[in-house]
Amino acid sequence: MSGAPVLQACALDIGHGQRRVGVGLEFAMAAGEVLCLLGPNGSGTTTLFRTLLGLLSPLAGEVRVLGEPVAAWSRGAFARHVGYVPQAHTGIFPFTVEDVVLMGRAARVGRFAMPSLSDRDCALQCLHTLGIAHLRQRIYTAISGGERQLVLIARALAQEPVLLVMDEPTASLDFGNQIRVLETIAQLRQQGMAVLLSTHQPEHALRIADRIALLGNGCLVAIGAPASTATSARLAALYNVSERAVAASLGVQSLPPSIHPSPFFMNTI
Repeated sequence: MSGAPVLQACALDIGHGQRRVGVGLEFAMAAGEVLCLLGPNGSGTTTLFRTLLGLLSPLAGEVRVLGEPVAAWSRGAFARHVGYVPQAHTGIFPFTVEDVVLMGRAARVGRFAMPSLSDRDCALQCLHTLGIAHLRQRIYTAISGGERQLVLIARALAQEPVLLVMDEPTASLDFGNQIRVLETIAQLRQQGMAVLLSTHQPEHALRIADRIALLGNGCLVAIGAPASTATSARLAALYNVSERAVAASLGVQSLPPSIHPSPFFMNTI
């Protein structure tokens, strides 16, 4: 396991039943790396993430985490190493925000045991990191969709994973909270965490990612450094729009460079 990639997709075919939505997908991630996946609606990003997490079985190929096949991990051990932030989650039961974040500690708490003071401190710190500590006693089902998304991110951080998988984490957030989440991802990179995320906002990927992967027509169209991978021409082809529209959109919507402290990014633009 020593020196193994944090995450590795090996000749991976993904889909539902016999319907393949992705074929021959291959990539690996190292500790402290942010890999951002771009693709149009229906390109299979959520299916890919669910396969990487072991929630769906690969139709071919294999997924490895820290060198071991996902199928070989116990669910408890997997939850201590891999965190997941889904696109959206409404919830049913009236748990407080603090209780939802504490659920991220479940794999680190003994069976039938109560969360310790250190578990509660960890949960509170995660709430502070996302700027939502003031919501900790609010009922999760009664807060806004954007606030719930921040709670889900805090819950995943409370797991203290080595790999964090985030499915469109900024989709329902306002501008300020989008920046807060991107800054948090930059901090996680500095702490050595590997972060795999998807987004429909290429400007976010260009600002935060060490590498970008383009997923379209069931395969990885390209993967590599942001500036050389997410070009206007490639994005135009990926999303079936004009190159001029892509360039104009990125120019208008670019976020301040201060949210991306990585020297890697500064050396590639």
